[in-house]
Amino acid sequence: MQRRDLLTGAAALASGTMLAQPAIGGTSKTLVFVPTTNPPSYDPVFNPAQATRTLGLMIYESLYSRDMALNPHPHMLDGHLVEDNGKRWTMKLRAGQMFHDGTPVLARDCVASIRRWMARDPAGGYVKDLVDALEAADDRTIVWRLKKPFPFLPKALAKTQPTCAIMPERLCADPYKQAPECIGSGPFVWVADEFVTGSRAVFAKNPRYVPRQEKVEHRWGGYHVNFDRVEWRIIPDAATAASALTTGEVDWVEMPLPDLLPMLRKAPGVTVGRIDTHGVLPVLRPNFIVGPTANAVVRRAMVAAVNQVDAMTAVMGEDREGWRAPVGFFAPGSESASEAGMEAVRNRPSAEAIKKMLKDGGYNGEKIVFMHPTDPAAYDAVCQVAEGDFRRVGLNIEVQTTDWGTVTQRRASKESLDKGGWSLFPSGFPPVDLSNPVLAGGLRTNGKDAWVGWPENSRIEALRDAWIDSTDAAEQKRLSEQIQQECFAFVPYIPLGQYLPAGAWRANITGHLPGPAPVFWNVEKG
Repeated sequence: MQRRDLLTGAAALASGTMLAQPAIGGTSKTLVFVPTTNPPSYDPVFNPAQATRTLGLMIYESLYSRDMALNPHPHMLDGHLVEDNGKRWTMKLRAGQMFHDGTPVLARDCVASIRRWMARDPAGGYVKDLVDALEAADDRTIVWRLKKPFPFLPKALAKTQPTCAIMPERLCADPYKQAPECIGSGPFVWVADEFVTGSRAVFAKNPRYVPRQEKVEHRWGGYHVNFDRVEWRIIPDAATAASALTTGEVDWVEMPLPDLLPMLRKAPGVTVGRIDTHGVLPVLRPNFIVGPTANAVVRRAMVAAVNQVDAMTAVMGEDREGWRAPVGFFAPGSESASEAGMEAVRNRPSAEAIKKMLKDGGYNGEKIVFMHPTDPAAYDAVCQVAEGDFRRVGLNIEVQTTDWGTVTQRRASKESLDKGGWSLFPSGFPPVDLSNPVLAGGLRTNGKDAWVGWPENSRIEALRDAWIDSTDAAEQKRLSEQIQQECFAFVPYIPLGQYLPAGAWRANITGHLPGPAPVFWNVEKG
């Protein structure tokens, strides 16, 4: 895999507000972290990018969180009561929770935040369709009245991408705009006046935060913060980041390039390990309303053309334990994973056969605009492999290299290709969000209400509804198989495999919590 220099022009974060900032200690109480990319936003509901998700977990909390087995537990709640045959849920907030601006967390803030999330997240959109009423009965009580039983409600509210982030009601007015301020109730506070786009983001310990009493297990339990501040240093060049780690200028690099890991393993005072025990399922998302990718035959040809093994090798190098391929439309090992339709990625046809498929399907060499971000490195790697595979079968690929922040902005465009539109871009899902049809927002095919790309397929939607309504595990398994088979025919996205990246940190940094995203509680600096 070749490394490319990151292009300039990453999207700027909007200004946040920090009140009641705690006194900042010396450097011994500061953790310096190098994320994979510059976060394109501080709002994880507005923009579910991976870096924004990680940032959001520091600042915002959610009603439920997951343990390492990915089971949901009450987090901002004392608990819940389910009545009326599963159609009425009463949720009770924990007492004493405060937002960073000093105001109390109230049930009406939670209701407004939930409504905002339901408007943006594909899984949240399904929840929204089930709601007869959602209201704050008093300052600490949230009441749901559903049209039918929905036992998956805690799982949906515990999602991390996008997170159902709880923020003050005043910031939730428009779900389609970034929140005007960065105010949550989490263990860290956004330090707006120290932010430098593309260079540094700073988070201070929240002095008002009261952890839960349970032993921490990634996002579940008590968040105990051992630093006055955490600084994110945005270092686009992977070699520069690795060098800074070896000299002690930074404490933790989220995802070093695999070809740098041998050097880091030999470096004095550096530890290399795999914190992310779940990994990422990278995909290519087509545009379903503009250009050649609106043709299902073109999308099926892309699935047939891409070599997932090559893509994952490009990401993880010689680290064979760090990837899985080929994969289908559900995460390997999840409740909905199956072999249904997998011949489409296991028995890849020849280039000539794919060229004939394209010709017979009406493709005549029309331009396909491929947005290729050079950050994070994993997306750069899979894009390079896919571009070569696509050209090999006769697809007319126009590569437009850019940064990830620009991709997350431009992908919302529905313009034609000659007016700045797009055909294809890479993305990635945490496996939990592809574990079953409820959580798999990337598989929603409800047209204008779907995730960017806007696919529409009534059969996938009907099968999904049937899965949710079923209470029989065997029937759900059969329905999951049918969904995957239909996905291989329709192609809501092109699956590229699964990778489990390694991280690297100074040897005096301990207490990392394994899980699908870096978290900064429980971590200590010796």
